[in-house]
Amino acid sequence: MQEEESLRILVGTEGESFPLEEMGTCEAPEQWDFVLVAAQHTQKKQDQRQRLRGFLEELRRKGFHVKEREGQKQVFFGIRAHNSVFELYRTLLMEPDSPTPGVQLARPTSVPDTTRIRIVNFILSNMKTAAGDTFENLKKDGIFEARFPLHKGEEDLKNKWARWRNLARRQPIDDIRNYFGEKVALYFAWLGWYTYMLVPAALVGLLVFLSGFALFDASQISKEVCEARDILLCPLGHQSRSFQPLSSTCTFAKLTHLFDNEGTVLFAIFMALWATVFLEIWKRQRARVVLHWDLYGWDEDQEEMALQLINCPHYQLRPHQHSYLRSTVILVLSVLMICLMIGMAHLLVVYRVLAAALLGTLPFLEYQVNKAVALKLCEFEQPRTFLERERKFTIRFFILQFFAHFSSLVYIAFILGRINGHPGKSTRLAGLWKLEECHLSGCMMDLFVQMAIIMGLKQTLSNCMEYLRPWLAHKFRLMTACTRSHQPCDPQLQDWQRNYLLNPVTTFSLFDEFMEMMIQYGFTTIFVAAFPLAPLLALFSNLVEIRLDAVKMVWLQRRLVPRKAKDIGTWLQVLETIGVLAVIANGMVIAFTSEFIPRVVYKYRYGPCRQGNQSAEDCLKGYVNHSLSVFYTKDFQDPVETEGFENVTECRYRDYRNAQDYNFSEQFWFLLAIRLAFVILFEHVALCIKLIAAWYVPDVPQSVKNKVLEEKYRILRDKMGSSSKSTDV
Repeated sequence: MQEEESLRILVGTEGESFPLEEMGTCEAPEQWDFVLVAAQHTQKKQDQRQRLRGFLEELRRKGFHVKEREGQKQVFFGIRAHNSVFELYRTLLMEPDSPTPGVQLARPTSVPDTTRIRIVNFILSNMKTAAGDTFENLKKDGIFEARFPLHKGEEDLKNKWARWRNLARRQPIDDIRNYFGEKVALYFAWLGWYTYMLVPAALVGLLVFLSGFALFDASQISKEVCEARDILLCPLGHQSRSFQPLSSTCTFAKLTHLFDNEGTVLFAIFMALWATVFLEIWKRQRARVVLHWDLYGWDEDQEEMALQLINCPHYQLRPHQHSYLRSTVILVLSVLMICLMIGMAHLLVVYRVLAAALLGTLPFLEYQVNKAVALKLCEFEQPRTFLERERKFTIRFFILQFFAHFSSLVYIAFILGRINGHPGKSTRLAGLWKLEECHLSGCMMDLFVQMAIIMGLKQTLSNCMEYLRPWLAHKFRLMTACTRSHQPCDPQLQDWQRNYLLNPVTTFSLFDEFMEMMIQYGFTTIFVAAFPLAPLLALFSNLVEIRLDAVKMVWLQRRLVPRKAKDIGTWLQVLETIGVLAVIANGMVIAFTSEFIPRVVYKYRYGPCRQGNQSAEDCLKGYVNHSLSVFYTKDFQDPVETEGFENVTECRYRDYRNAQDYNFSEQFWFLLAIRLAFVILFEHVALCIKLIAAWYVPDVPQSVKNKVLEEKYRILRDKMGSSSKSTDV
């Protein structure tokens, strides 16, 4: 409730329904737009009863029919709006001037349930009594407990959509739209298209990963690592105090080659192209869908103004305003919050294990903190309309969530093991503890493992909890209600109570589903160079996610208040931003985290095949020895703590440093220049491919454009004909 108050999205608690039991031969209940639920004790307190009655009287004054039914612990009020309310809505919006094919035929004899619910919800959200009470004020004071539309006519969706056995069945998008509204239908249409497009990405990623098995034992680098029994690695990190033979990392060296090979670069470029094609074709799909729904020329701002006028005929338009001072404050606060989160990421250098455990056990707390901060920033900025408020909140909340979810991956990919110094002069915290190092086989293995945990284990557990939490909550509510008393014999009250016992939903219910999928899309694309199996695991997860969300919405939750929409809103810009970030991140992973650049440089500058020499030997022969620097054990700062120190004169470590003074070698600076050049080249090539793909695939199909053009022409011809008849008369 505090979230809704802060965001001023006063839509209360919405609802959905569970299968109803047989009710015998009772007569069919009346149809109601909404049900309000008040606590029983409010009927005993004079002041609370007066405030409740005042709210109900205001509803009656606006033309609503109110019916009261008393339960065991709650009092239920059925709300039905007068047809004049919907006639006014139809007069204002059902015949827009903008050409939309089919509108001339869309003069319905009755208002759809989704439209009725949306209008009534808006009036309930914005209505004030003579005493200044709103529904949210009364709910905050404990007079009302909830409000929700009733589930009715959902059996068809239950049978062909919201069942696990329909996992591979096509979604009935039109039926979803007719029951939950356009916003929910567009979410499932987008999610279905995203899942469908993951198939080619998953197949290519799996092919790249499996191609590494062809060289599992044939890789020259793996052979040298496995045979290097006489090369000792220096102790790394605070916990390691002994020398280890390089051959001990043989298995990990072979595993690393499965995803750190030449195919990784091609796959990263492919994913950049895939992300662009996915978005461009989705825009085309969306255009076809909204044309089919007669929403191509629909305007959300006009819709909101019409609802305001229906609720209050004296509504005054709020003009667009801009405050540079307020924008500056918002910018400063956002930067400070991001810096704080970056600082938290740097704390992982010190307490990575502790912080990971803490954030892993308290993801809900982290999510709520970010949401509260985004709400406060949005509230301070004072957006003009609901649409503008939603856009600003989405951007701010996503930025905070993005840094929260990706900070550990950024740390592993670009910070871990790079600020540690060298064995003789390690960087220490407070002069005592060594910083954490990468795995002995390289940081790419750490990044791969982290991505595997996120996309495999964490995603699976998240899906399980996403289903079990509402299922158990609903079962608990049912058991609690059943222990109180027997079921009422009034079938209408039974219906209201069963809807009330479903899990409540808020204005953030659909928003949270979008946010979950955006974060997953980021994991699937941004670090895909380190984990080619990400699209495959995302595909499996999405197949479950579609039915999981359907089951929640139809079986376990109260009915969502339908929202009209013709696109997925700001989330499209979020997807485009993720696509650009994916190009940058994958380029940097290939350049700075993987061994791709060092291998290429060695092959053509230092190896047997340098300067075009023809050699019978493998071009990477000697690469392992070349990539390891030498450290003399006599230069250890604390030799007594190192086991076996007296028997070892030198050890090796991953870096490019001189053996004399341990400063960075010429090879290091040359490699750094090549890495930077590769990042620039990779990003420009990938972004150019994205731009060409975006240009090549039009956002709107020609068939849609032609239908809109034909409709404009038809309207002009009709007006010309009407004008000619008037002139003749």
